[in-house]
Amino acid sequence: MAGTRAAQAADIPVAISFTVETDGCLPTGEALGAAVAQVGVETGNGPAYFIINCAHPTHFETALAGNPRIRRLRANASMCSHEEFDNAEEPDDGNPVELGGQFARLLRDNPQLTVLGGCCSTAHRHIEQIGLAVKAAA
Repeated sequence: MAGTRAAQAADIPVAISFTVETDGCLPTGEALGAAVAQVGVETGNGPAYFIINCAHPTHFETALAGNPRIRRLRANASMCSHEEFDNAEEPDDGNPVELGGQFARLLRDNPQLTVLGGCCSTAHRHIEQIGLAVKAAA
């Protein structure tokens, strides 16, 4: 909240990014929707929007539904939990085509999304498939 308040004091737009675990909740166990609402209440809806990062779409698709304040996604290619990913001997880079389809569905169901991108284990082939799938779905 301090970052949001500092940005407000300087009249600078700010976006807040959350990551979630495989159950769609923050690492603290708090529900994503509750965290977004709490930041809004405590800062007078200070953030311009929210971002989900460093999680696979299957981890946050339910938490994203019906939350118009979340406008950007930076998803992991891997469906592994953060712990599994961190402890893997070789990184899991998931399935680029499947990831593209998941992004297309997320965008269809959440038209407020404006920026789609990748985080852990994503590479050009993932971003290419996201672009192709989103374009085909439009």
